[in-house]
Amino acid sequence: MNDQKSIKLPNIIRTSALFALLGIFCFSSLSAQSDAKKVAKIGETVTALYKAMVDKDKSLLEELTLDKLTYGHSSGTIENKDQYVDGVLNGAFQFTTITPVDQSISISGNVGVVRHIFEAKGTNNGKPADVRIGCLLIFKKEGRWKLLARQAYKL
Repeated sequence: MNDQKSIKLPNIIRTSALFALLGIFCFSSLSAQSDAKKVAKIGETVTALYKAMVDKDKSLLEELTLDKLTYGHSSGTIENKDQYVDGVLNGAFQFTTITPVDQSISISGNVGVVRHIFEAKGTNNGKPADVRIGCLLIFKKEGRWKLLARQAYKL
């Protein structure tokens, strides 16, 4: 009878190890798929945010940003949410296009980090103006992905 147990034990160990490896593979595959979906959603949110800036859509700007927003300009000016929204709606710079170039998005739990070159066209005090700056955006998932922080820098 001891012989049977010694024969079955390695089979049980092999079977358990196989299921453990299969579980790890499936979990990592699902996690990668989940991260890919998050990356896509954050990319869509960046597009929606920039469209709201061009369209001066106050309700969408407010919906896509957190109340604790800190919005840093390449000039060094830092704005809170109310100042940011007011600046988009009533500021001297009026956007006609905004394009994120060379964008990368990474995920860490419910936080997304976006880096890109922010290229925009518009007018500054009525005169044509182009913008090309580096940009770091931090999104947090609270129901949907919302902007928590943004810092621009001169290239």
